[in-house]
Formats: sequence, C-alpha cells, structure tokens
Amino acid sequence: MSKIVVVETSLGDFEIELDAEKAPTTVENFLSYVKDGFYDGLIFHRIIDDFMIQGGGLDPSMKEKLTNPPIKNEATNGLKNKKYSIAMARTSIVDSATSQFFINVADNSFLDHVHTTPQGFGYAVFGKVINGTEVIDKIKTVPTTSRSSPDGVFHDDVPKEPVLIKKIYIKN
Repeated sequence: MSKIVVVETSLGDFEIELDAEKAPTTVENFLSYVKDGFYDGLIFHRIIDDFMIQGGGLDPSMKEKLTNPPIKNEATNGLKNKKYSIAMARTSIVDSATSQFFINVADNSFLDHVHTTPQGFGYAVFGKVINGTEVIDKIKTVPTTSRSSPDGVFHDDVPKEPVLIKKIYIKN
C-alpha cells in the first residue's frame, strides 16, 4: 500500500501519494525527514511558474538546515517529471539529493532520465499530488524576488512573502 503525506502550508494543504515500489530509497529518505519533523517551519524557497516549486531545505531567513547524507538517485525508475509529480532536488552531482524536493507545475520531460551521464541522469520522481492541486496552482504564481541567505549565498525566484511549510505528516 502506498503512503500518503499531508503538506500543510501557509497557502493551504495538499496530499502526496508516495511510490515506495518504484522509488523505495527516495521514499524512505523523505519519510525519515517527515517523521523527524524536519520540514516543519521550512519554506518553498524557489518558485518558477510553468516549471516547479522547490522546498525542504531553507527556513524563512533563508538559512539552510543541516541534512542527512545524500542518497542514491532513483531517476531510472520509470516515473516521469509530469505536472504535479514530486521529485528530489539535487546538485550537478547525480547522487547528491538530501532533503530538498520540488513539485513540477508543468510537464518537465527534460528532467527525466535519458542516460547515465551526469547531464542525462535526471531527477528522481517519487510520488504525485493527489489532492489539493489548486494549492500548488496558487503557490506557483506568488510574486518572487532575489534574496541572499545569512551565509551570503544569492537566491533567485524567492517568494516575496514566505510560503511556509507548516507541517508534513503521514496520513496513512
């Protein structure tokens, strides 16, 4: 049976069905953060309409939270970066995903696995929004700006008013 998590945000709640069959490592990693309350009080720090909304790593002051070690990228699992799917964010290093995730707000096939090179490996999808897509549609259109974090890192596409992740919890 698949797990469903509820994401409570400052703009409303939505539910994600996690695919532990096709992305077991990624789902286990995500759920460990959920069970620890890691995401509670963080923000969606990168929002690009017609692309994705990203969160799970920074607090409202743009300070990055310490994470567990990176996990193996499961982008070869056959799941696609379709609208309302959730995937792991990562750096240019294939196996660098930790806590940050993004929700696709468009079909982003260019993020799918195409080959095993770092450029073609893709981003691991591990579930999809099954309830509350109107909340995703609200989040994706918030006004954004550029902002620096306390450690001097510059960020683009940051919401002018923070979109808070109040809590993520397991529904079933």
